[in-house]
Amino acid sequence: MPRPRSLLHCLLAVLLLAGAALAAPPKPLQDRIAGVLSSPDLARGFWGIEVASLSSGQTLYALNPDKLFTPASNTKLFTTAAALALIGPDYKFRTTVETAGTLDRYGRLNGDLLLVGHGDPNLSGRELPYDLRTQRNDRPIQALETLADALVQKGVKYVDGDIVADDSYFAFERYGEGWSQDDLVWADGAPVSALAVNDNVVFVNILPADRPGEKAFVSVTPFADYYRLDNRIITTPAGTGRKFFVNREPGSTVLTLWGNMPLDDPGANEALAIEDPAEFAAALFRQLLEKRGIVIYGKQRTRHTELATLSTFSVTAVAPSRGGSESQARPLKTDQPIVLASYESKPMGEDIRVVNKVSQNLHAEILLRLLGRERGTAGTIEGGLEVLRGFLSQAGISNDQYLFYDGSGLSRQNLVTPHAIVQLLRYASIQPWGAAFKSTFPLSGVDGSLSDRLNAPRLQSRIFGKTGSLGGVKTLSGYATTDTGETIVFSILSNNSNLPAKRVTDTIDQLVEAIIEDAPAGR
Repeated sequence: MPRPRSLLHCLLAVLLLAGAALAAPPKPLQDRIAGVLSSPDLARGFWGIEVASLSSGQTLYALNPDKLFTPASNTKLFTTAAALALIGPDYKFRTTVETAGTLDRYGRLNGDLLLVGHGDPNLSGRELPYDLRTQRNDRPIQALETLADALVQKGVKYVDGDIVADDSYFAFERYGEGWSQDDLVWADGAPVSALAVNDNVVFVNILPADRPGEKAFVSVTPFADYYRLDNRIITTPAGTGRKFFVNREPGSTVLTLWGNMPLDDPGANEALAIEDPAEFAAALFRQLLEKRGIVIYGKQRTRHTELATLSTFSVTAVAPSRGGSESQARPLKTDQPIVLASYESKPMGEDIRVVNKVSQNLHAEILLRLLGRERGTAGTIEGGLEVLRGFLSQAGISNDQYLFYDGSGLSRQNLVTPHAIVQLLRYASIQPWGAAFKSTFPLSGVDGSLSDRLNAPRLQSRIFGKTGSLGGVKTLSGYATTDTGETIVFSILSNNSNLPAKRVTDTIDQLVEAIIEDAPAGR
């Protein structure tokens, strides 16, 4: 008789313990976050976190919220918010072909032909609107082709003057302060210009040759003549592994490629930055015109606004272009030019989706200069930053909470606090443009730079977050929905880490998961 009673008591004890466990309150948010960050290897880096309720504004958690961090591409949150607020999503860019000369009945243009850029970031084969991922068609220069076709339709057959690529709408200020020299070879560090064709890059395709020991096949599109190739990549036997390097010295148009490409390799495609966007556009546009039978008697050259002139003379200078341009600046004509052809962009809001979804640096830099040109004193970095400072002041963000040197986050000198980012996101949420702004963020497990992150079924589509990445820097900030349906705003910034990038990224994702395991404020 005692044995059954003992078993019954044990069973009751187990049930009571299980019930107590089920009834136990969840760990406080600070304990959950501390558990994620408890690993010794993470402690060597520097972490900044702020989490707040969107509805009440109450801070739910903070770790170094007022310390300054390198934000990487979280910088784009500030640039794109200001562009939506001050310029608007419906703004359209216009690229024109102009002349101050005359076109006679024989099709002879007596004067220069100007290709004039006004900052359109999508003079490329990119498909808009953005749908889950960036897609490009096989016509990367279709905008210039459209303009060239329009000139043929206009009856232009001869150009007695020069082909001038004019990017003077923005200052000739191609790179931001604090950009690394290593970045300038690649698409991420493409030079900024008001005339940006194909994102100011060329695509270099590398394929193995037919036999080991032979040089690999290397091709460049569009406009293969822009760079001179020094190809030293050797085809190696199948299974040997791919390893190749690319180098271009600043100011040079020589690409040196070396390394090996295995015989069974499917090939590689790299987007490499060009040196001078306007020069590239002038040469390419001339080629397109001549291909259509238009005879060009003059040279090709560029027209830039030199940065040094803006603070003194406020004039536009003509810069010499490679291969036969004038050695001295030519004075600009004051005659009102005639527009022979024009190309209009899609609304700017569609490009802001590209900027935030895939973290497009060049386009963010164009937006910064556009702010300066349209709402400030000049189309320069400083002009745009001055406008940005005014916007952030209206958003309640004091200027000791940030320090920006560019619009994309490529600068290693940018600094911002987690609190400033949370304040920006809270401010944006109550603005007329706030919903559109939020929709440009990558969506967890769905698209952009979060397409393969936070993709577990319970996390998918619950986080709208902007990523950021530089050497030793990983960031994620945005909006998230907790387990009980509350919307929270968060910013997670990691600096000075020497860990593998995936280790830090996984930690950030674990922090987000801990944050949305909902607990009421203060618990």
